[in-house]
Amino acid sequence: MHNRVGRALLALSAVLALLMAGPATTAAAETIQTGRSVCSMYVNSTGFGAYCSNGSAYLGPSTGEPPPTWRQRLNGRPFVPCRDFDIPKGIRLPQAPEGKKWVLRVTITDYNLDTYDGGDAAHLERAYVPVSPAEEAQCPFPPYMQPFWHEFRSSYPPPALVVKPTFTPRVNIPAYFSLTTDSSRVVADPGNPGAYSGYIDPRHNLTMRALVVEMIVDPGDGTKPFKCRMGVTPLDDPDGYDETKDPNDQLNPCKHIYKKSSASQPDGMYTVKLTITWEVSYWVGKGEGGWNPIGQANVTAVQRLPVQEVEAIGG
Repeated sequence: MHNRVGRALLALSAVLALLMAGPATTAAAETIQTGRSVCSMYVNSTGFGAYCSNGSAYLGPSTGEPPPTWRQRLNGRPFVPCRDFDIPKGIRLPQAPEGKKWVLRVTITDYNLDTYDGGDAAHLERAYVPVSPAEEAQCPFPPYMQPFWHEFRSSYPPPALVVKPTFTPRVNIPAYFSLTTDSSRVVADPGNPGAYSGYIDPRHNLTMRALVVEMIVDPGDGTKPFKCRMGVTPLDDPDGYDETKDPNDQLNPCKHIYKKSSASQPDGMYTVKLTITWEVSYWVGKGEGGWNPIGQANVTAVQRLPVQEVEAIGG
């Protein structure tokens, strides 16, 4: 679902593709000299990377023809908007109901088949759901569908929302929100300067990293969005939740109290909208030096979340 751009050639191609696709909501760039080379680094809502002067790229000839629409690319075959993935590391769920298993179901929503990229409203929605074999079969992944998912690629990891004390919040009990460690930083080789690095160019002694520094949560129940500072929690636990304390006695301020269950919502779940702020920095050389910020970019995501009135099986 995402790619890590680790070569200057691919990074330049990504930059040009983004320019052709239209401006990102937030973006930053910086150019530095390292040794005999000049490296231009970028960060935007799709990803980050760098292009150094001694690289080269050939994008191929342009035909001048408009790209085909999704409908044309389907060529009469059915569009399958959903895919099932393993539950991300760091997500704890109760035992699934008998005969079912937990999956992360990702769905392309609000798409327009008569556009070349799904349309401006097309986006992904994520939900942790228990599925039977029959329900799992509702989301096959035929090979012809793979190119349609490429529109949503990013060099940031897919967000994995953690909700405590239970993945299904209860009415009138605080629900605490965070991201898993793996989905809130871009990690590459710990042996290189800066353990949390998603872009390493050893030829130019250039290392880049991305960390989530803020998350805005729209809980989906009609109340106002709230802002959460990320990366700093009062506990060693990365999600800042103390399992030994009552939900009302937690120190983590990233919380929301639902006053009504999601039973009346589509599929019985609230649509939680996340605005995730990534901060990208770079490091030149090894040993001495430090991280130098380039800028920040906002990435939006949607998570489906069930909220229950009382304790029930599945939470």
